[in-house]
Amino acid sequence: MSAHTDMSSVLEQLREALSERVDTTDAALDAARADKSGHAASGRPLAVVHAASISDVQATLRIAHASGTPVVTRGAGTGLAGGANAGTGEIALSVRAMDSILEVRADDLLAVVEPGIVNADLNAALFEHGLWWAPDPASREISTVGGNIATGAGGLLCAKYGVVRDAVLALDVVLADGRLVHLGHRSVKGVTGYDLTALMIGSEGTLGVVVGATLKLRRLIPGEVCTLNATFADVRAAAVAAAAVTASGTQPAIMELMDATSLANVHTYLELPPPPPGAAQLTVQTDGPTATAEAEAISAVLQHAGGTVRVATTPEEGELLLRIRRSMHPATEKLGMSLVEDVSVPRSVLPDMFDEIARIEKQYGLVIPTIAHAGDGNLHPNFTFQGDEVPDVIWGAASDLFRSALRLGGTLTGEHGIGVLKRQWLADELGDDQWHLQQQIKAVFDPTGILNPGKVFAR
Repeated sequence: MSAHTDMSSVLEQLREALSERVDTTDAALDAARADKSGHAASGRPLAVVHAASISDVQATLRIAHASGTPVVTRGAGTGLAGGANAGTGEIALSVRAMDSILEVRADDLLAVVEPGIVNADLNAALFEHGLWWAPDPASREISTVGGNIATGAGGLLCAKYGVVRDAVLALDVVLADGRLVHLGHRSVKGVTGYDLTALMIGSEGTLGVVVGATLKLRRLIPGEVCTLNATFADVRAAAVAAAAVTASGTQPAIMELMDATSLANVHTYLELPPPPPGAAQLTVQTDGPTATAEAEAISAVLQHAGGTVRVATTPEEGELLLRIRRSMHPATEKLGMSLVEDVSVPRSVLPDMFDEIARIEKQYGLVIPTIAHAGDGNLHPNFTFQGDEVPDVIWGAASDLFRSALRLGGTLTGEHGIGVLKRQWLADELGDDQWHLQQQIKAVFDPTGILNPGKVFAR
C-alpha cells in the first residue's frame, strides 16, 4: 500500500470518527506548522483535529496508534522551541477547544481544568473565589495551562512561588494507544509509587496527551505590594546586585534583569525617554504583609551595590515598571525574527553568564539583547535576524552560549523546553547513560514512537 493510500485511509478514519472536528483547510494546516519560535515544520500535517472532549483525543490516538501515524499535540501555539510544530504526514491534535474549568474547591485549594484554558483566563475566574494559580509565564495572556504543563513553564513569580511542577497535583493523560490514565492525587501529600505526574510535566507531548489537570492553588491574601527598579552602569553590576539580593536572604516575589540593549529597545517601543547609555536595570516586587520592610531591605542592598533606586509610589507607577519588563518580547519582534533562548544557571554565577554573553557577542559580531529572571538564574538571550532561516553564525553563537551555561553548572532550558531547536545539545547535558535511560522511558509510554516524533531526542 502506498504512503498516499495510507494517509488517505487515516484521513478517512478520522473523518468517520470525528466528523467536522477534522480540519484540512489551508489556514489550519499552515498554522499548525509553526509556533512563536519562528521555526516551522517541513511540509503540512495530514489534518488538524480540534478535539472537544477526552473521547475525541482517545479516538484520534487509537487511529494513529493502529496506523502508525505521528501525532503532535498543540494548544495555543505559543511555544518558543518548535516543540508543537506538525509537519508532513502528522496529525496535529489541538486541545485548545478543551478549555473548561471543571471544578474549583476553595476548601481544598484545588481546581480541575481542561488543558486548553488560557492561563490568564483561569486566574481571572479564580479571582472570584479569592484564589490564584501561581505559574505566570510572560505568555500568560495567550498560553494555555496544557502548554504550561507540557513545557514545565515558570514566569516572573516563580522565584518565590514555584514553577508548574510545584503547582500540579494530578493529571489525566491519554496514552499513545488511547488508554486514559489518572496520575497523581487530590491530597496535598501522596507518595504512592513512582511520581508519574512529575514525569509528565515538561515532557513536551512525547509521553502522552494531557486532557485534564488538578491544580494546586493559593489564596489571594490581602497585603501590600511594593515595586521598585534599580539602574546600574552595566549589566554585570546589575547581575552582581541581583546575586547580592539572593544572598541577603530576602525573598522578592519578582526580580527581573534587563541588559542595556533590551532596556533601550523597550523604551523605544513604549515611547519612553531613553535610559542612560549602557545602563542595565533590575525590577523588583515584594508582596504580602512584610512587603514594605522587604522592599526597604532590598533597596539598601541595591544601593550598596551601586544602583540608583526608584520606588513606585502608586500602583499605577508599579505597573509601569513591570510593563517595561513585560514588553521585552513585543519590542524585540519589531526588530525582525528572533531566536529566544532559555538557559538557566545557579544564581551566584549569573554575573559570569553575562560575561560569557559579552564574550560571545564580541567573538561572533552580534548584539544579543538579554533579560533574566534574576531571582532564579533563568536567562533569555535573544538572537535577532532578518528572513525566515536562522543564520549559521547565530547557531554557532547559540551553541557556544549553551555550552557556557553547562560549564557554569546550568541547564539548556529553564522553562521553554527542548523541542526541535535544542535537541542536538540534549545529550551534552544529560550524558550518555541518562540520555539512553530517558529514551527507554519514552519507549515504555510510546512503544511505536507516534507521539511528537523528532522532538526532544536526537543525536
